[in-house]
Amino acid sequence: MFNPIAITLKDARKLTLGSQGLTATYDSSLAVINQLTYVQIDTISVTERAHNHVVFSRNPQFHPKEFNQLMDEKKIFEYWSHAAAYLPIKDFRYSLFTKEKYKQGNNHWFPRDKKVEKYVLDQIKNKGPSQSKDFENPRNKNHKWYEWKPAKIALTNLFMDGSLMICNRKGFQKVFDLTENVIPQGVDVNRPNIKEYCMHLIFNAIKSHGLVSLNEICYLRKGVKLTIKKLLNELVEHKKIVCVQIISSPIEYFTIPEFLSSSNSVGAAKKVSVLSPFDNILIQRKRIKNIFNFDYQIECYVPEKKRKFGYYSLPVLYGDQFVARFDAKADRKTKIITVKGLWFENGFHPSDDFYLKFSRELQSYSVFCGCESIKIDNVYPTKYKRELITFI
Repeated sequence: MFNPIAITLKDARKLTLGSQGLTATYDSSLAVINQLTYVQIDTISVTERAHNHVVFSRNPQFHPKEFNQLMDEKKIFEYWSHAAAYLPIKDFRYSLFTKEKYKQGNNHWFPRDKKVEKYVLDQIKNKGPSQSKDFENPRNKNHKWYEWKPAKIALTNLFMDGSLMICNRKGFQKVFDLTENVIPQGVDVNRPNIKEYCMHLIFNAIKSHGLVSLNEICYLRKGVKLTIKKLLNELVEHKKIVCVQIISSPIEYFTIPEFLSSSNSVGAAKKVSVLSPFDNILIQRKRIKNIFNFDYQIECYVPEKKRKFGYYSLPVLYGDQFVARFDAKADRKTKIITVKGLWFENGFHPSDDFYLKFSRELQSYSVFCGCESIKIDNVYPTKYKRELITFI
């Protein structure tokens, strides 16, 4: 049993926002990725792709081409975190723990066909980096996602077991090559044991989130919970980490002792951030509800009639509170970004300071999405629409 240190909700928020890189402005996209430890890749481009948006929220000078540049420079690589992600190359060896599981027979989405996999590997060995389309049967191009052709399945399975890596993307389509041709010299390729792997998970989670619970560290990771729980006990006992509890909350969190003193001295900047639905701070919905009292769900996967806040609602952070969300659509032909609906959270009353900062953030985000003007359709409560438009 732990003897948790009591902390305030405000301090928990400061610690979380600081560790998530949302209270500072970065001028290096690689530094953002290193701090967050991964950036989830997503294909939805209603406004801007999620991975681009996540980095832009922390580095306003970011350009989407930087991901390919960082891949070419071998400073990041693609693999599976809780989902497809860009990760720092310095963490490459920890991907080997999961890859070994697939080599031993674990399936990802589809069963394995060794004959097709050998064919795919031989073609890449002989012809060099290849895309899925290089294996297409020209008579059958109208594939649905659940009718993947054998070669595409083989590419995915070989990627998951580490035989292949994604060396780059062309038009967002993956380009695969042999792993030995992709990883740079000097990268540690020693496969970690389960203790080393779980230590990595623990300290990466604390680094990027400030404070984390056992369940949050284990989120979408199979077979590690008992080891992580044991290691947390040992780390607390040896005072490498401390157990904390937010006042009036039963959840036990873990953090580094030095983080507590820094959270007391550094306040959350009173700025506005428009965040991606796939932003790292939002991925675990229970966590964001517990710490920020923000009940959020992306509704693009919800039937249209059941949606409350639209297909692709973007959360709005103001200081250390989530105060609104808005459903947006970027039309790159007309260069107009439309806010189809903006909903303020119950109890929040926008001030001129908020309007000014939000309008600047929205204008900046609009330009990032390739748009030149903003159209506001609906605001809830409706009484705030006129004031908001005067600032836009």
